[in-house]
Amino acid sequence: MIELEGVPELIDPVMVAAFEGWNDAGDAASTAVAHLDREWKGEVFAALDAEDYYDFQVNRPTVFLDGGVRKITWPTTRLSVVRIGGDKPRDLVLVRGIEPSMRWRSFCNEILGFAHELGVEMVVVLGALLGDTPHTRPVPVSGVTSDPDLARTMDLEETKYEGPTGIVGILQEACTHAGVPAVSLWAAVPHYVSQPPNPKATLALLNRLEDLLGLRIPLGELPEDARAWQVGVDQLAAEDSEVAEYVQTLEEARDTAELPEASGEAIAREFERYLRRRDPGPGQPSGGHATESGDATYLRDASSGRTRPPKPIRPETGPGPVSGPGSGRPGGPGTGRPSPGDPDDDRAADDDPARSSDDGPDADTDNGPDGPSQD
Repeated sequence: MIELEGVPELIDPVMVAAFEGWNDAGDAASTAVAHLDREWKGEVFAALDAEDYYDFQVNRPTVFLDGGVRKITWPTTRLSVVRIGGDKPRDLVLVRGIEPSMRWRSFCNEILGFAHELGVEMVVVLGALLGDTPHTRPVPVSGVTSDPDLARTMDLEETKYEGPTGIVGILQEACTHAGVPAVSLWAAVPHYVSQPPNPKATLALLNRLEDLLGLRIPLGELPEDARAWQVGVDQLAAEDSEVAEYVQTLEEARDTAELPEASGEAIAREFERYLRRRDPGPGQPSGGHATESGDATYLRDASSGRTRPPKPIRPETGPGPVSGPGSGRPGGPGTGRPSPGDPDDDRAADDDPARSSDDGPDADTDNGPDGPSQD
């Protein structure tokens, strides 16, 4: 039985969730939820018990000093509530954590228990995947759902994917079986520059979330960070003609594929976003504020056929190396990392054992129009 004390009655609440790991290429999804939490000053009101869901040899706890006192932060999933101001205020329940190591069904049931107690009307899960997409073009973001009615009413794709999945796909299906409307938003991250952070993909997810919920999200420094990231990758690619040629191949394929998509509908979406981003009128604050939660008794952890890829570039500075055939394509042969859809993903080869892999399914090759293979 989940009991929430100190959390007020929420207004039209929507739950927005993201999980580090297999579903989070470039850390784009988890960074998006972290941005919402930071901009609207959310405060944690509950945390799942780390002992129940995490293997601490895979996701290790960290030790830190707080005023000379040693403390431990345990890997877990935390929930916060933020209220968005304006003429029509509403609340967001933010769920941010790490893909669990075990007991996924119990994990999803616990998240759904919170959603039920808080009166959540819809769950939106953010994810990011590696794909054949050029960094010079807008980041593709697909919205998918298992609910045909929701797909119709909200202009989403009804997922038809079959194969290995991550916690994003499991949570979405758990919501569907529980009768809770659920949507997944997936950003495609260029596979040749997959190192986090990727502010351009984070920005694209937040823009799509705005369109989905009709919100105005304060973006802070994200647009400037996204521009700086792209300039950095441009500079890295320009240092090697083979890299530049490969990016050009991706650009041509992308432009050809999207030519029929340059519709009035897409223009209308951009115009609506522009209107939301105009200075708010009288009585309409530009941001929001955190809902005061008080001391929650439930809180148990208060701590916080493709062109050959180019050869690798190893710069001393910049947004991260552009990957090439020297080590294999990220998420592909020769890397020791799984191909898209491989459930045996492991980031143990990386320096941070507390993080699972951000490898996701291929965005533009084998998934087809029904959404990414995580679902």
